[in-house]
Amino acid sequence: MQQFSIPILIALITAVTVAIAILRMRGEHHAKRGSKPGTGFHVLHSNYSSGLGGNSTSWKVPRDPQAYARSFVPKGHKD
Repeated sequence: MQQFSIPILIALITAVTVAIAILRMRGEHHAKRGSKPGTGFHVLHSNYSSGLGGNSTSWKVPRDPQAYARSFVPKGHKD
């Protein structure tokens, strides 16, 4: 009995894993990430607290993709 149980269990685990992977791939196109380009800025907030203290920080990120890309170019670099 035990000889047949292990292959059946492995097949069942494999089938469930494949089913979960297929369902996630099908639902992926519905969950769009990011935001639409535009003018202005997004404001991102980061807060953390530990036992001895914490920190709170905010960043302004341009909504325009070209302006966002330019923020990674070194200041001394010419076009």
